[in-house]
Amino acid sequence: MAPQHIPDLPVLGGRKPSHRERVADALRAALIAGELRPGEVYSAPGLAARFGVSATPVREAMLDLVKEGLVDTVPNKGFRVTAVSERQLDEYTHIRSLIEIPTTVALATTAGPADLEALRPLAQEIVTSAAAGDLVAYVEADLRFHLGLLALAGNAHLVEVVRDLRRRSRLYGLTALAEAGRLQSSAEEHLELLDALLARDEDAVRAVITRHLGHVRGLWATP
Repeated sequence: MAPQHIPDLPVLGGRKPSHRERVADALRAALIAGELRPGEVYSAPGLAARFGVSATPVREAMLDLVKEGLVDTVPNKGFRVTAVSERQLDEYTHIRSLIEIPTTVALATTAGPADLEALRPLAQEIVTSAAAGDLVAYVEADLRFHLGLLALAGNAHLVEVVRDLRRRSRLYGLTALAEAGRLQSSAEEHLELLDALLARDEDAVRAVITRHLGHVRGLWATP
């Protein structure tokens, strides 16, 4: 298997992300996309070969994921991906709805058109990734889109809360949905949401973001 791509992370606060952070981000994307399966044990050397890096940053990155509750350590073996219960998924969805629906609706009156249009390439990248069945690219673009949109509200802590919820919930059903052709409609909702925001149509924004989060819970529920 050819090594997977380690994505470039944005420079935040003038600081370039470390190799450890880049590896951790790639591991999160693989985990969220379901390429690292719950209950499975993965060794640092095995993951290092998969991502074309040395084992040291992988071990360091996996320890970060342990702190986030995404994996557990297995002595002398590696790391086990933690499972997420249906109840937990319902709770994550409920919290995201409480945060994201009103925040996104408010952007219909507060977000500048240029800032919204700047997110269109990401929305299109989500659609393109869904059509190609590139699940890791889909997850990465989807994360950047949603966090970038929420960032327009000017509340950095809110963005970090949603980022953490997304990490913990994971989209286990992406592969099956991509094969069934159902991922495309969810991807296209990102463009629909942007158009509603640019039209300053709060009712349409509410309808799209509510439907989209419902689809997200459907993705989580798909085995």
